[in-house]
Amino acid sequence: MRIFDRPALILSAIVASGAAVGHTPVAVAQSQPEPVTVIASPLSSPVVASPLPPLPTGHSAPDTTLTSTNSTPVSHPLSVVPAPQQTVFPTSTGESDVIATTPAYAPALNPRLGEPFKSMRDAFTKGMKGYNAGDKADAVRAFAYAAAQGHVMSCWKLARMYAEGDGVPRDDLKAFEYYSRTADADTDEGSGSPNARFIANAYVALGTYFLDGIPNTYVKADPVRARDLFKYAASLFGDPDAQYNLARMLADGTGGPKDIRDAVRWLNLAAEKNHRPSQALLGHILFTGNGVPRQAAQGLMWLSLARQGADPAKDAWITQLRDQAFAAANENERQLSTLYLDQHAKLH
Repeated sequence: MRIFDRPALILSAIVASGAAVGHTPVAVAQSQPEPVTVIASPLSSPVVASPLPPLPTGHSAPDTTLTSTNSTPVSHPLSVVPAPQQTVFPTSTGESDVIATTPAYAPALNPRLGEPFKSMRDAFTKGMKGYNAGDKADAVRAFAYAAAQGHVMSCWKLARMYAEGDGVPRDDLKAFEYYSRTADADTDEGSGSPNARFIANAYVALGTYFLDGIPNTYVKADPVRARDLFKYAASLFGDPDAQYNLARMLADGTGGPKDIRDAVRWLNLAAEKNHRPSQALLGHILFTGNGVPRQAAQGLMWLSLARQGADPAKDAWITQLRDQAFAAANENERQLSTLYLDQHAKLH
């Protein structure tokens, strides 16, 4: 089943040499590689303005554990089109047509053929060592070497670096195309794979790019596609950022019909994973009874949970919503919310 109407704009980037896109199995090194820690700081700025609390960017480092939901998964939303080595932007002529363009994908520094990498895993390991040591130029070379051979985590790490201008000039289009390559690995790997959390995060990042588009590129604003990408990551991977973003779009009526009840369902799934923005928004909706039967005590409980883990500098809106609800609640609602908090603590 095709999710997107034509034209499909998410492209699987072609390797810098111009070879056809493919997924190369990860080579097994002769010696046991040292543990590698992926370090990435979250972006703080919201993507779009809204009457509701701001959407997260989706570029933050994924959680180490993902929990799948029982929701019916939707089909793979990426349309992978290797592009010829020329600038092409044809128009769509049929239902099965997609737009093919020459990708802007290219590492900031091309990998040198003489680099002593035994495998893509070896390159990634050396890249992370260089990154953590502050030698990001060598890290980019190593990641690009591994990414050109289809190493998922290297593609994801380069996407993060370009999205944030971390050791390379910030380039949202390159980030978008590295995220596309990361998400493209979903054709070979399921939600239970070791790379699942990175693939899910890539879908969320791609969705946020489609909210506003990337100026002066072929990536145009497409909220319908953004909503579909969030739904895919939310349902198949159980990603809490995707669930929150999808709920926000459902609550706002962005990219499709407005559906507060469905938004509450997705928020509840993310809130149970201790996702603070979801807890806050779920609590706000339940407390105010905005589109659903009012459940003031439960709403106040979720708002209180969200405030407990909120960052005072970045999450002032959470504290504000909770304080407003607490001031508006009567004594019975406050006492009942305290009982709900105690029950929640015992269960978790």
